Amino acid sequence: MTHFYLKKSLKSGTRSFDLDLEYAVADGAFLGILGPSGSGKTTLIRCLAGLARPDAGFVNRGGEFWFDSSRDVFVPARHRRVGLVFQDYALFPHMTVLGNLLYARNDRVRAREILDLVRMTDHAGAYPHELSGGQKQRTALGRALVREPELLLLDEPLSALDEELRDSLGEEILRIQRASGVTAVVVSHSRRELARLATETLELRDGRLDPRVHTF
Repeated sequence: MTHFYLKKSLKSGTRSFDLDLEYAVADGAFLGILGPSGSGKTTLIRCLAGLARPDAGFVNRGGEFWFDSSRDVFVPARHRRVGLVFQDYALFPHMTVLGNLLYARNDRVRAREILDLVRMTDHAGAYPHELSGGQKQRTALGRALVREPELLLLDEPLSALDEELRDSLGEEILRIQRASGVTAVVVSHSRRELARLATETLELRDGRLDPRVHTF
């Protein structure tokens, strides 16, 4: 289980508000975070990943505290078993598909397994500029999974794609998440998208949880 309670002061434009959220995610679940721009969704992902430090609270993953303000515990991102997939893919342009995976974990056997999982084996030697948007996203997903993360975090993973590709790649993400069994958290502003992906969805408004928890 991943149990977190996060508090952090935020600004969005001229507004100031607090991210103030507690939730527990079961192992293997796919949690969706819904909300408009500036509601705290990306900050939540960054706090779970260790890329941002909350003002207070805790992140407990499987009994291990990655963050606990009461004991001054903060495990940096590189020491958390977390996989990150960003909206803009963040692939290294000078590295092949295989190279991007090997950069995350220098294990060719594991990398080849993941390339099969994300259906990118035939493109292992290609560079990012030679790939379609969907292929770039699958490569980014593979790079996140090659480290065998305990938590997979996806920040608007489909928003840069056209509607037809969003649907097909959304199905791919769901297939890969189920096949790997990893606990996943996905951020989106699209209720339709989360209805297809998530087992449960939280809606944020100004950093706080809407009292309704939707289960699809």
